[in-house]
Amino acid sequence: MTEAVIIGTGLHPFGRFPGKPAMDMGADAVRMALADAGVNWPQIQGGYVGSFEVANPDAIVGRLGLTGVPLRGVFNGCATAGTAVAMAARAIETGEHDLTIAIGMDKHPRGAFAADPSVAGIPSWYGQTGLFLTTHFFGMKINRYMHDHGISHETLARVAAKNFGNAAGNEKAWRRTPLTVEEILASPVLNYPLRQFMYCGPDEGAAAVVMCRADQAHKYTTTTPIRVRATALRSRRFGAFEVQSPSVPVGEPVPSPTVDASRAAYEQAGIGPEDVDIAQLQDTDAGSEIIHMAENGLCKDGEQERLIAEGATEIGGRLPVNTDGGLLGNGEPIGASGLRQIHEIVLQLRGTAGTRQVPGTPRVGYTHLYGAPGVSAVTILST
Repeated sequence: MTEAVIIGTGLHPFGRFPGKPAMDMGADAVRMALADAGVNWPQIQGGYVGSFEVANPDAIVGRLGLTGVPLRGVFNGCATAGTAVAMAARAIETGEHDLTIAIGMDKHPRGAFAADPSVAGIPSWYGQTGLFLTTHFFGMKINRYMHDHGISHETLARVAAKNFGNAAGNEKAWRRTPLTVEEILASPVLNYPLRQFMYCGPDEGAAAVVMCRADQAHKYTTTTPIRVRATALRSRRFGAFEVQSPSVPVGEPVPSPTVDASRAAYEQAGIGPEDVDIAQLQDTDAGSEIIHMAENGLCKDGEQERLIAEGATEIGGRLPVNTDGGLLGNGEPIGASGLRQIHEIVLQLRGTAGTRQVPGTPRVGYTHLYGAPGVSAVTILST
């Protein structure tokens, strides 16, 4: 099978941009990715574009050029970008295309995401009791996890402080004001035990990634091509406790789809968690980053308390996590969020991440997405 490599990335800043449509942000990100790859838009043979708010994201061709390119719209909740990346890579691996692109964009209104539970096949009482709120779900999930595995409130605050601190060094991040552990712990409780500054927020932004056949990368760019070692996507199994699962059966707990996606990705890449040099994990809230460290095999349940206290997940630590600020620092425009993760890993593996560059020579990067109704996407990249 032909190997796919990333030769270009583009990232529109995340935040709030009054008067600028999501489509324009997406076009800007594509132009940056094309320039980075040394490619012109008419050379792109196929692509995948994702968005939650934009009904027809493939209409972006109107901003880029009407070349007849097959550009497929995709949506898979917070795993949308992971899905787009996987499909763009697969088109190269199977020989369908030699040069592809993955694009994501979104422009969310202020406030939490809202919807009628019926669209997810859930009865109305689930929403009436507040369980359809993601903030409520994540609060319940980390509260139980803290009880079972000895995670403290201070550790939650340390995760948030780390990510806001990392975002301060990222000129394209939304929330760039560092916060101390004490300031975070003093903020209002929204859904116990999670506080105001422990949640990410919906916002606006766009990103794009250009890929090609590994044996053709030299035709386009002189920068180091980044190998797509694995892409894996898994939905929830019966009995898993997920965002849109109103109940679970009695008995042995069923692993999260993150566990399944992670194991599949490691097997596909032919490596293990011990080989990962840098990770981007879905930190919808501070508790999610903690849980996802274990679900992705990067530590055992409960080890996070010690690792985070020791600074292991800091930029200079043994396993840096969310070096660009993650969702806490960048917010989450759903269609673009996972491509932001890929962009950061590419910069880190190239050694061009500036003040937030991980020391040494990172060779393996890991990205993870998790979203409703219970779906996870994992991508493993390497030099």
